[in-house]
Amino acid sequence: MQLKRPLGEKLSDGHCPAVLLVCEQRYFRWWLKKTRIEKKPAFIDLLCAVPLQQIYGCPLGGIGGGTITRGWRGEFCRWQLNPGIYHYETVIADQFTVCLRCKGQTVYQQVLSVERPSTLQGWNWGYCGHYAFYHALYPRAWMVYELPGQNVVLTCRQISPVIPHDYKDSSLPVGVFIWEVENGRDEDVDVSIMFSLQNGTGTKEDRSGGHWNEPFTFEKEGERVAGVLLHHCTHVNPFTFAISAREKAGVVVTHLTAFNPAGSGREVWQDLLQDGQLDSSDGKSNPTEKGEVTAAAVCASCRVPAQGHRTLELALAWDMPCIHFGSKEKLHLRRYTRFFGSGGDAAPALSHHALTHYEEWERKIEAWQKPILENSQLPSWYKSALFNELYFLTDGGTIWMELPPDCCTEDLQGPAGSGLSNLLPVLQEYGRFAYLEGQEYRMYNTYDVHFYASFALIMLWPKLQISLQYDIAVAVVNEDVQPRQYLMGGQTAPVKTKNVVPHDIGDPADEPWQRVNAYLIHDTANWKDLNLKFVLQVYRDYYLTHDSLYLRDMWPVCQAVMESELKFDMDNDGLIENGGFADQTYDAWVVNGASAYCGGLWLAAVCMMCKMAEVLGDAEIQQKYMDILRKGKETFERLLWNGKYYNYDSSGSNTSSSIMSDQCAGQWFLGACDLDHGEFEVFPKSHVVSALKTIFEKNVMGFAGGTMGAVNGMRPSGVPDTSSVQSNEVWVGVVYALAATMIQEGLVEEGFRTAEGCYRTVWEQLGMAFQTPEAYREKKVYRSLAYMRPLSIWSMQLALERRATRAPAPAQPSQVPLHP
Repeated sequence: MQLKRPLGEKLSDGHCPAVLLVCEQRYFRWWLKKTRIEKKPAFIDLLCAVPLQQIYGCPLGGIGGGTITRGWRGEFCRWQLNPGIYHYETVIADQFTVCLRCKGQTVYQQVLSVERPSTLQGWNWGYCGHYAFYHALYPRAWMVYELPGQNVVLTCRQISPVIPHDYKDSSLPVGVFIWEVENGRDEDVDVSIMFSLQNGTGTKEDRSGGHWNEPFTFEKEGERVAGVLLHHCTHVNPFTFAISAREKAGVVVTHLTAFNPAGSGREVWQDLLQDGQLDSSDGKSNPTEKGEVTAAAVCASCRVPAQGHRTLELALAWDMPCIHFGSKEKLHLRRYTRFFGSGGDAAPALSHHALTHYEEWERKIEAWQKPILENSQLPSWYKSALFNELYFLTDGGTIWMELPPDCCTEDLQGPAGSGLSNLLPVLQEYGRFAYLEGQEYRMYNTYDVHFYASFALIMLWPKLQISLQYDIAVAVVNEDVQPRQYLMGGQTAPVKTKNVVPHDIGDPADEPWQRVNAYLIHDTANWKDLNLKFVLQVYRDYYLTHDSLYLRDMWPVCQAVMESELKFDMDNDGLIENGGFADQTYDAWVVNGASAYCGGLWLAAVCMMCKMAEVLGDAEIQQKYMDILRKGKETFERLLWNGKYYNYDSSGSNTSSSIMSDQCAGQWFLGACDLDHGEFEVFPKSHVVSALKTIFEKNVMGFAGGTMGAVNGMRPSGVPDTSSVQSNEVWVGVVYALAATMIQEGLVEEGFRTAEGCYRTVWEQLGMAFQTPEAYREKKVYRSLAYMRPLSIWSMQLALERRATRAPAPAQPSQVPLHP
């Protein structure tokens, strides 16, 4: 569905230097101190950007247990086992090899890789890529190999347990490889698939010594799997790999406990070549000496009858149950340990579970995806983008943790205490969830960006969204008064101010949750959008889940952040003002006075405060915000509406009349919650439609020939706004949100045309499969590979579903009492 190309075909060259957002000396001094003196990674490293490699495919693994990315040429090439830390290494020993035998003789043996490495030269490398094709539709992928001259076709189906509304199997660190063998010959053929794996991830730790391998078998309920465990014995966050195959009638599973992946590999090759099997050795390998590496292999073999078909089932599992973040202060347990234990010995059971449950996973995945895939009214590119962008929910440095058994409410609430009655039950049942802003922007749960991405969570794993919101609520009411200097302006201010939403929940190189706001470019206590985005998500979550306990818990926090926000309405006209600097998610784009973006979010949040107060029976608060809304609506229209669209801001500057593609963000959330009509209509429908049509005409069709999505800022004259680096960019996640807004307002064709430009640019023109960036420009300069915000494409799906059903608003409780 997503990619189909011969393995040898070169992707288009989209590599350009990453954009520097902060150029001041303060950043460079801080960077030197952090990386050279403290020997820690920078949360945003502007000097050592991750280079673009157009090689990635569908990542392996469930949510929060680490991920391993397998490229579209079949290589294992991106590793994220330690939370939030990536290694971009292709480990050459990690391969699948096929052996064909007829009448007792080996007739074909080939590594299924186009590589020609300097190691393992005793193997037959250089598979011709024109005979293989790759397809991906997350969380599955397919590699089809037509073995030249053999009349045999192999299809490797790769499956990870990423299943909506599943909070058990979706957490498992496993991937399954189902090899379908089609024999077009008129004679039987014996087929073997060998899976080899290095003990490690291709980094220097592989050579640190002390690693060892051992064979295993695991039998349960009459099902048996066999393979090799590769114990990676690092001092911090040790783990165990397991490569395995399912034993069943007609399938023989053999293994090689250990071999040297830095050598010629001839002994492995000859062993397989001799009889299509490995000479299984019992017992453990010796621990490696410092400087050595080790690998292992497992082989599954079967006889395929003439013109027949057979299946071989192999799996990769990894068990890193207990993790430390970079500070090494606390030991954390991953979610899957609830089901498989935290002793570090779960790899055999994980392997067995994967190989005996993958068929059930596929049925659930197909049932989820089928209605969308079979909808002929939806374009193919959209189906691809919708599912494949979900890769970031697992491959975004994601961590899903269990609470310690002895954890209590006081441990979670912090010194201020939050009075969240359902906090502990929610986190005890569903754990703590965090994902990075981006693989290059290493901050967990960056909230201004999660605002866009959150649609994927609330629609597919709503309990994780609720859990995340509880963690944010706790952070709101707590503070960190420790002063620090902020890099952009140089001012000193507290790390975290009370009753404001944090920018993020922390850096994986430090201690997330315990120390929030890793972002130190700006003091985000003065940002205008964070508090509002909390309120908007609270009501959106309630609207979609009907979780009245959640709404009641969040209500005092919503009131606190709105009270904090009210200070930005300095002239008491019902509308907040921006401060003349970059004080929102567009953190390099200056905005002054009333603004379409923050002003629109403010009015939408005020509207939702009115609605929540109504639901909760809080008449006093409802009246308060109804009065604000009445004033604010009039002010917004008077200061910003120019007859066609809402001006960027009211400052009267040279660029205040710019056309911002994100100017209807408040309307986007209101429409998603069915609060865009009747007594709760905030923005006149005719104005919204006019603004969206103007954006489509100018920012979409007037930019790059209408082929690259919507540029953030466009001047009325039809040229991009170049007043900042961000106004001249396309933000993929913003474009998907814009497209959803268009669909909500009946501009369906325009919405799809707008979003298609981003998909075509990222996945086809720039070759950025499974690394969608935050931003790019017309000249193919990009910024921040593999980013959270594009998950907003799921808001398009919500808009389409609501439009298709045209159902009334979900039934809601008439009253949710403030006190149980």
